[in-house]
Amino acid sequence: MQPTGAMLIGHAAVRGQAGSQRAFNPATNAEIAEPQFGFGTRDDVDRAVGLATRAFDSYRSLPLERRAAFLEAIADEIMALGDALIERAHGESGLPLARLTGERGRTVGQLRLFAQVVRDGHFLRATIDTAQPERQPLPRADLRLAKVPLGPVAVFGASNFPLAFSVAGGDTASALAAGAPVVVKAHSAHLGTSELVGRAVQKAAQSQGMPEGVFSLLIGAGREIGEALVAHPGIKALGFTGSRQGGLALLRIANNRHEPIPVYAEMSSINPVFLLPQALAVRAEALAQGFADSLTMGAGQFCTNPGLVLAVDGPDLQRFVAAAGKALGVKAAQTMLTPGIYAAYREGRAQVEAVEGVERVACGADAAGQPNAAQAALYVTDAQYLLRNPALQAEMFGPASVVVKARDIDEMRQVADLLEGQLTATLLLDEGDHEAARQLLPVLERKCGRILANGFPTGVEVCHAMVHGGPFPATSNAMYTSVGASAIDRFLRPVCYQDIPDALLPAALQSANPLGTWRLTNGVMAQA
Repeated sequence: MQPTGAMLIGHAAVRGQAGSQRAFNPATNAEIAEPQFGFGTRDDVDRAVGLATRAFDSYRSLPLERRAAFLEAIADEIMALGDALIERAHGESGLPLARLTGERGRTVGQLRLFAQVVRDGHFLRATIDTAQPERQPLPRADLRLAKVPLGPVAVFGASNFPLAFSVAGGDTASALAAGAPVVVKAHSAHLGTSELVGRAVQKAAQSQGMPEGVFSLLIGAGREIGEALVAHPGIKALGFTGSRQGGLALLRIANNRHEPIPVYAEMSSINPVFLLPQALAVRAEALAQGFADSLTMGAGQFCTNPGLVLAVDGPDLQRFVAAAGKALGVKAAQTMLTPGIYAAYREGRAQVEAVEGVERVACGADAAGQPNAAQAALYVTDAQYLLRNPALQAEMFGPASVVVKARDIDEMRQVADLLEGQLTATLLLDEGDHEAARQLLPVLERKCGRILANGFPTGVEVCHAMVHGGPFPATSNAMYTSVGASAIDRFLRPVCYQDIPDALLPAALQSANPLGTWRLTNGVMAQA
């Protein structure tokens, strides 16, 4: 299958009429000749959201098994695209084929995980407090709670994951699992990839007998389509992964609507790494190599990239910096996703280099004329400079990081207190560092969504326990995760049913428990 340049609205392929754009290959710095992708209009947004609104009640009312089978069918159709999908994504992103093959595996794995989540029914949080008509001084009504989907969800494809955070990525998978139709705005950096995956979703929807409108894919230039989508009264929630500027712009639109809606935006994080003294003394060189590998993975274009390293100053930290600089010095320059991202990376580095007290201590191999290719960079500064210069907390989206030298653990904690919200924080420690870690952990729990020890944050496992979220500006809502089984909770809300006849209750709350799910009944968890 090859892309045709069409949008996908419900069951139809629609050619956008508001201009056109070719896809772009950042590795060659040239457009991909065919096809041209037509831009949609506000009328196309109205049509897609209208279909999603009409599909909502019928889709959410389907048996859970059919919803789960739909998610699995999407996964199967994506795999059926074969090498054509991987090759197209490679041409539009510059990402290595092996990386994209792994990302496809993650994408279909997410869909299959959410199929499992749907089948077990626990996400409904079925809760029953049975009637107590004889209770004194007042009787208690029969009260039953279950979660229902919010309504149609808008999803914005991310630039840095053309598969796993895009058309059929985690936001789409979790929204469909919740029972919410999805309207996706394709990212302009991978238009052909988006269409191919969109056609896989569309084909699965048709083969599984889903109501038309359960999925649509729109293409638009600039901000017009995205803004119209978020402002549309039929959209009830938004999933976004991208820049802080973009996320905040969408948040303002959502909050200024007549009916404000929740925005789940993942935006900005520098993911501090705390090098604790005992670990640094014992294995500075090994930690430096692991750090360099993590920093440069995927040209540093991960939202969990380790952009800040904090440690107590001394000879052991000097060993780490020297070893990290040596490891980074032989790292090849890597093609970034778009010319815009490459330009932003260079600008971010320039801003850091202009800050007083910052020294560049290492740089990766020269790009040697390779277009849009990022060199790794490592900077060093003192904690007092960072405490006085918030600019050093800015995300350099790419393979660059700042090492911060502290006088002692207390000063490291001061820096941790100053940091903005983060997706992750990492403790590199040995047993002798546990007391120092205890001092840092309460701060880190306030600051981030995932705390890890003796690893690096650039791997995000898709599983039940994962949290990929955090306080602002890491995300716009720290209560939720965008990765893992509990991502479904973003698109659900609780409804309480009081004295509703059993035959009218959702299946999860009926007395016979036809779904066989675990339920909290009068405070006791049971499957009866």
